[in-house]
Amino acid sequence: QVQLVESGGGSVQAGGSLRLSCKASGYTVSSKCMGWFRQAPGKEREGVASIIPGGDRTYYADSVKGRFTISQDTAKNTVYLQLNSLKPEDTAMYYCAARAGFWCSPPMKSPDFSYWGQGTQVTVSS
Repeated sequence: QVQLVESGGGSVQAGGSLRLSCKASGYTVSSKCMGWFRQAPGKEREGVASIIPGGDRTYYADSVKGRFTISQDTAKNTVYLQLNSLKPEDTAMYYCAARAGFWCSPPMKSPDFSYWGQGTQVTVSS
């Protein structure tokens, strides 16, 4: 049974940093494309970043490019999202997701991802 458990969210001031973790079980992160989405109140869910197994290919939404970094640690079966230079508009619930297969390509679409975590809240104050 595939499970994804996020952690690492919290409240920070603008300019601060957080590192989100997504611990996977029931499969290995080296076998599936993984991604991070976010959803703010009243807004649609937005694909933030994705990574293909092996870490050679990553994708970032324009809104986070240069500030966020997605990575994976196969030994810990965990995917990370490093959030730097945070802005108030980054405030949202952040979700980890996995596709059923190895490959993924932009744009990131929620229906393309089969497995989801419960989310972790990120709040950035000005």
